[in-house]
Amino acid sequence: MMIFSDWLKRFIFILLIVVSLFVSLFVFGMRHKEQSGNLVSTVTGPVVGEYPMMSVPSFASSPQQVTTQKKSLEQKILQQTAVKEKSVSPTPAKIKPVYGGYVTTAAFAIYKPRYQVVAVNPTNYGDRYSTDVNGNPVNNQAIIVLHETSNSASSAINFFKNTNNDENVQASYHALIALDGRVIYLVPPDKRAFGAGNSVFDGGNGVETVQTNPNLPPSVNNFAYHVSLETPPDAWGKENITGHSGYTDAQYNSLAWLIAQSQVPDDRITTHKAVDRSGRKVDPLSFDFDKFFNLLHRFRTLA
Repeated sequence: MMIFSDWLKRFIFILLIVVSLFVSLFVFGMRHKEQSGNLVSTVTGPVVGEYPMMSVPSFASSPQQVTTQKKSLEQKILQQTAVKEKSVSPTPAKIKPVYGGYVTTAAFAIYKPRYQVVAVNPTNYGDRYSTDVNGNPVNNQAIIVLHETSNSASSAINFFKNTNNDENVQASYHALIALDGRVIYLVPPDKRAFGAGNSVFDGGNGVETVQTNPNLPPSVNNFAYHVSLETPPDAWGKENITGHSGYTDAQYNSLAWLIAQSQVPDDRITTHKAVDRSGRKVDPLSFDFDKFFNLLHRFRTLA
């Protein structure tokens, strides 16, 4: 007959085996979950860095806070511009891998412009296409197109908030730089803003343009990031002018700060006038490229 002490020893031994088994299963499950999470994070979502980020320019004291604030801003603008999907929609374009050549500098970290997020009516922007109207794959490298508003920033914003069902009227920028240097985020960078109509980019890769609508001329919109400067008051509402008093120092600084966050090289930064093929666009007037590039090179450098 088994004495009590022997029974107790065997019970403890069996209990230890069971506990060890549960611990092993728990550890395995956690590792599997962690590996699955890492795998998902590497294959979903757009590649960050080709277009300028929607960046938080303020008050973060640690990398973790910067990341949290950026995610919060991105979620805010996506929530503001979220709409019910249309029955027929374009296939989102796959963003090409980043160029990987630029990093921001200490000067970039010091400069902290104010920012604002504004919801644009969804009739004024769309998805980036992976094929053109003929079904041909398109995968252009990003360009940045510089504009000006021709009137006040508030006037442009009010227009973008309107419902415009006429395809010839629809318009938007991804971002707008106000006279005081405030960065106004309008359309998420992974979306296609309607910043240029009949347009072509003629660069190092040759002539680039994409037709995504059979009823409209081809344009650069499918691979462009459009950013506009608020026109100085002396030129508000005026037509057929060749110049004006120019943009503020705050605008140049904020524009350079915004673009410094992208991996778009200098030679793919252009103007509305340069890409336009309608013969009617002349903006941005009085733009000082030397001043802009000097600031851009202060805010970013080759890695």
